[in-house]
Amino acid sequence: MTDAQETQATQDSRSSHDGADGRNPVAPAGGRGARDVITPELVARLTRGVVGSGRTANHTPFTQEKLADLPEASPEDVAVAFDAAREAQRAWAATPVRQRAAVLLRFHDLIMRRQSEVLDLIQLETGKTRLHAHEELQAVAVAARHYGRKAPAYLRSRRHTGTVPVLTKVTELRQPRGVVGQIAPWNYPFELSVGDALPAFAAGNAVVMKPDTETALTALWAREQLIEAGLPPAVWQVVLGEGPVVGPAVVELADYVSFTGSTRTGRDVAQRAAARLVGCSLELGGKNAMLVLSDADLDKAAEGAVRACFASAGQLCISIERLYVHSSIADEFLAKFAARTRALRLGSGLAYGADMGSLVGERQLETVTRHVDEAVAKGATVLAGGRPRPDVGPLFYEPTILDGVEPPMAVCTEETFGPVVSVYRFDDEDEAIQRANSTPYGLNASVWTKDGRRGRAVAARLRSGTVNVNEAYAAAYGSVQAPMGGMGDSGLGRRHGSEGILKYTEAQTVASQRVMPLAPAFGMDDAKYAAFMSRSLRAMKAVRLR
Repeated sequence: MTDAQETQATQDSRSSHDGADGRNPVAPAGGRGARDVITPELVARLTRGVVGSGRTANHTPFTQEKLADLPEASPEDVAVAFDAAREAQRAWAATPVRQRAAVLLRFHDLIMRRQSEVLDLIQLETGKTRLHAHEELQAVAVAARHYGRKAPAYLRSRRHTGTVPVLTKVTELRQPRGVVGQIAPWNYPFELSVGDALPAFAAGNAVVMKPDTETALTALWAREQLIEAGLPPAVWQVVLGEGPVVGPAVVELADYVSFTGSTRTGRDVAQRAAARLVGCSLELGGKNAMLVLSDADLDKAAEGAVRACFASAGQLCISIERLYVHSSIADEFLAKFAARTRALRLGSGLAYGADMGSLVGERQLETVTRHVDEAVAKGATVLAGGRPRPDVGPLFYEPTILDGVEPPMAVCTEETFGPVVSVYRFDDEDEAIQRANSTPYGLNASVWTKDGRRGRAVAARLRSGTVNVNEAYAAAYGSVQAPMGGMGDSGLGRRHGSEGILKYTEAQTVASQRVMPLAPAFGMDDAKYAAFMSRSLRAMKAVRLR
């Protein structure tokens, strides 16, 4: 079935359950299941060449049934993977950058042609809706196109003015780091695995990646497509296993570390990398804020809040968990927002139609339930949701809006990473900005106003790596020429743009001296040489040389 046929079939079979009992309606489940998609042949194909002396398994959040048996790596297996990657990297680095970039462009075309395959895998492994799975596809396609086109320019050698103009010729080169160790999370297994690896490959590196075991098939599918596009197989090694076992082994052998995950684990990764004098980039947690100003278009802001808070069931590092609304429009806005939230359709079908999917695991469900129940017990009001939905699936929880949240409720300051948002009212912008910034995190923020200049002015005052004006998160994240990353406890470094590829390189300066050395020459003694250089320095300032 094509994507267009799949969409139409879903639209023709909308659920008749309209949520009249106060619960979110349920979208039709669809006819296909895990066994139709994940066959023994597919698993054997995707795991070919993956090192691992043990066995592990992954499961679907929709039903918690096992999806596949997978190779499990030991620390010794990780060392084998690094040896193979290091050997392959030398030849890959010697490949002209335009040829490396062309692999990314061919990969772009392959995933666009075969998108139904990867959307099935993403849904089955994460429990998210098909539309939210497609957001991952969009992000990877955009990154592949961007670095496929721009990598040669980002990585080209650059001429700089030397110590003595004309006599000193200086060139800046960009050398690959070597083997990048990448630890990828479960929530966006396509975008945060291959999406982050593409610039590393374009820069001439090999990658040893540890994806989360529960979402490993998606990363392995991406690897298969990239190899078909022309990447040498040994350049991308995948190792699977328990994080505390395999993760440190990856960090201990890498020439550079790329990590996306919790702030707590990120601190450990940073310490391990620093002990080896190895660089790292970290995208970590967030407690992201959305500000609805007094002049906002309330219908657009309410629609945007639904996207901001409940995409991928809130299991998105850049989703909104704190909602600040101007007191003068709070009641009207919240009525619109709550009505839209209560109308969201929950579903587990491998087709378009559902608005929100499942949480990924029991730990996520426990955190969401604990945060909501504690807040209600301490006086918060539920404006929408607030309940698990085992009738839809074992890990489903309704999209939830909480009003009257105050410290010391855990939901006030702790990252929930689920479909829960807390509402706070404010009376002036300075107050809202101060409260939005009153967190150690600083990953993403959103500002809603009819006045674009006002929105940008507020955005500039928010301590956040990305800020979206009149959008939830996609405007900043999807603008791949611009850097994306966190401030404070939300991480180090950036993905996207020049920073997203140059971090995978070492800058090398090559300086060639001509005619005379930078030392006494042509019969000059030390005093004459010092006088000559003093005159030269004054002259260079006078002619405004930089």
